[in-house]
Amino acid sequence: MEVSVENAGGLARRMRVRVPAERIDQEVVARLQSMARTIRMDGFRSGKIPLKVVERKYGAQVRLEVANQVLNSTLQEAMTRENLRPAGSPSIETETSSPGKPLEYVATFEIFPEFNAPVNYGFSISRPVVEITATDVDAMLENLQKQRATWNRVDRQAQLGDQLTLDYEATIDGAPFTGNQASNMQVVLGSGSMIAGFEEQLTGLAAGDTRTFSLTFPAGYPSVEVAGKEAEFKVAIRSVAEISLPALDDAFADTFGIAGGGMQGLREEVTNNLRRELKGLLSSRLKAQVFDALLEHNSVDVPQQLVKDEVEVLKKQQGDGAIQRAPEELESVADKRVRLGVIVSEVAKRNHIVLDQDKVRETVATIAASYEKPEEVIQWYYGNQEMLHGVQSNVIEGQVVDWIVEHAGITVVDQPMSFNELVEEARRTQGLQP
Repeated sequence: MEVSVENAGGLARRMRVRVPAERIDQEVVARLQSMARTIRMDGFRSGKIPLKVVERKYGAQVRLEVANQVLNSTLQEAMTRENLRPAGSPSIETETSSPGKPLEYVATFEIFPEFNAPVNYGFSISRPVVEITATDVDAMLENLQKQRATWNRVDRQAQLGDQLTLDYEATIDGAPFTGNQASNMQVVLGSGSMIAGFEEQLTGLAAGDTRTFSLTFPAGYPSVEVAGKEAEFKVAIRSVAEISLPALDDAFADTFGIAGGGMQGLREEVTNNLRRELKGLLSSRLKAQVFDALLEHNSVDVPQQLVKDEVEVLKKQQGDGAIQRAPEELESVADKRVRLGVIVSEVAKRNHIVLDQDKVRETVATIAASYEKPEEVIQWYYGNQEMLHGVQSNVIEGQVVDWIVEHAGITVVDQPMSFNELVEEARRTQGLQP
């Protein structure tokens, strides 16, 4: 087998392969001989069909099958011989195989980049120092209390904290847009669930009132269709309701399944949940900082096919009903993910970092702990390879981050923060990471 490789620019390669005719012809003859012993054909006894008769009827089909199988096997042989790691499936151009002639084909593909330069760890990060306080626990209990709240209709003007049931319709330059209207929508004044200024316009309205006003969507609004544009809203109030909160007592704690523990047991449960959340937030923040710095300080070319594949993954993740990101934004995020994957893999390979299965089990157990039946959740994860692979990827990334923080010599500056500040920061940056 003859193999030659050309550099087609960047990471693209063009590999020419020539397989001797004998390799194809011998396999074709062997298969036809085997068929001659087993097939049935009118006018001939079983096992007595002349080879030329079999070849005349099945030769072209068998040759095509053999050529395809030899192509696939020799493609892998050639890749191994030339020490090539293709990124994605190669594009194949081949000539029709005929008796006595070699099989020749050209495979065009991109390869994974060679990361020959040292990984640059010359950066610094800040590490939050956060403690769960009684104030944090009280705030969470208040949130739980609000989740169990009831809403009672009132015949008065709406004020901060009230829940309004309303209809609205919006236009931009007199024209509708995606998601421009809603019916029977509920909005709590002061919740910040709507764009800036919307809830303020509703304060002082009562059931039956209407109001028309204009607001500008933020420039960074997820929907590019309306981002940065002024819209006119027509709102009709159906009803106003005020909140009624349950008492924070043992009966309230019982509704969360704290059997016999009362409010003290609920406080302990909330504290443990907050500590788990804190651990996850700290890990995510640390990972985001390290990964951003790795991307900033390390340049690496990546195969465009992998970027295209990652774009398709992102499209599936955002779903049909979600606000769609602009194509250029998807490509930018995909490019960062692929480049980061190359760098992280290189750090792991150079420093012999392998997946810690104990940490995988610990992570799955932590996820399962927030469910009513943790054991069932654990079994489900280990029975779902896609979900388990996601956990494994997060764990190995965490191991790489831990190694960089502990052994790469980067500068780590402790930054005192409250739990609430950390949560708010995470909300602001959610979805901005590659």
